[in-house]
Amino acid sequence: MKAGDFSPLSHLKFIIPSLLGIILFMVPFSSDGSVTILIAILAGWVEEGLADQLSFIMMLIISITAIITLLVKIAGPEKLDRTPFFQSLFNVPWVWVAIRVLGMVFAIMVYFQVGPEAIISDVTGGLLLDSLLHVLFAVFLFAGLFLPLLLNFGLLEMFGVLLTKVMRPLFRLPGRSSIDSLASWLGDGTIGVLLTSKQYEEGYYTKREAAVIGTTFSVVSITFSIVVIEEVGLGHMFIPFYLTVAAAGLVAALIMPRIPPLSRKADTYVTEEADDIEEEIPDEHNTFSYAYTQAVERGSRASGPGKFFKEGGQNILDMWMGVAPIVMALGTIALVLAEFTPVFSWLGYPFIPLLELLQIEEAQAASETILVGFADMFLPAIIGSGIESEMTRFIIASLSVTQLIYMSEVGGLLLGSKVPVNLKDLFIIFLLRTIITLPVIALIAHLIF
Repeated sequence: MKAGDFSPLSHLKFIIPSLLGIILFMVPFSSDGSVTILIAILAGWVEEGLADQLSFIMMLIISITAIITLLVKIAGPEKLDRTPFFQSLFNVPWVWVAIRVLGMVFAIMVYFQVGPEAIISDVTGGLLLDSLLHVLFAVFLFAGLFLPLLLNFGLLEMFGVLLTKVMRPLFRLPGRSSIDSLASWLGDGTIGVLLTSKQYEEGYYTKREAAVIGTTFSVVSITFSIVVIEEVGLGHMFIPFYLTVAAAGLVAALIMPRIPPLSRKADTYVTEEADDIEEEIPDEHNTFSYAYTQAVERGSRASGPGKFFKEGGQNILDMWMGVAPIVMALGTIALVLAEFTPVFSWLGYPFIPLLELLQIEEAQAASETILVGFADMFLPAIIGSGIESEMTRFIIASLSVTQLIYMSEVGGLLLGSKVPVNLKDLFIIFLLRTIITLPVIALIAHLIF
């Protein structure tokens, strides 16, 4: 089939929603002196408008999720047979039931300020309920609603054909994964995880591909990177800092898919339909004409506004109820360990010889920041901001952004999503990314300073 075989309406059904998706998720806008995307700007407005209510709203969402999950487990999941969406949302394994209940307990304790200081402190549970979950509420609201613009109208099919010859040999991934990384980079890592999870559920990625994309390409946004480099007092060095992050991230993206645990994930799909995804370009087409034809064909099959908003609403509920309790439970535990125990300092000791070998000043102080990023990406910058050496602070900031997996957000999201990774996988991936990117960052830092 060729592009000329489609009606004008079919072309418009691809072009208009896809353009809207690009404008919302990928076109950089300047807002308050920083570069971001429209989705993030809209989310910021909601966050600002509901600032005084969002902690209560998130506590309520987490509590309702835990209570309904318990009731479904007790009453039997067959009660939800007529609503497969709600059955998949609330009929979860017992380990996730326990985590949702724990998330509820933590959220209630933090909101009403009752219980141990370690949990309700504004650097642990308070940081999550009163800050991060505000961001997630607002981002999920708009990202969830408008995700179908990227997923359902042909844009992914077009990029899938155009970029396969780049993504396959370099990263062993389909071309459509480029959209995930672009949306993450300009917007937020959470958006990349959500895109990846949705496409995996719909059978467009294998288990291995979904795991690789979720842990390697859901990159940290430009906006958050600015916050990190400002925290260590090197805001004037943003451009060399971000180029360093990009170089180290590229090296990690080339290596990580080729080594365990990611290389050992099965190349099988979650559904059967996608086994016939074809990446060969037919003889009668060139790359662009085939990409455009595939996109228009997909757009022409897209359903109307009713289905669009229904799917968007389900995405929002899936994110709010599926992810927020996990971020609250696991994020709080990770932050308590980081702030109130010496666990991450002990874990950093083995890195002191490596830091000394790389001629990084104040190696002992720097070692304490290396693994604490697994709890929250912002912690290394906070802890390392007191270090005197500018080069060491630059390395700490760069490393914290390239490590990518942190439990208070991306790690929690991945565990709460359908992407096939577990806690052990995430910690190993975090360690490997640290070992791979640290020498690259140190080398560039020595050239700069």
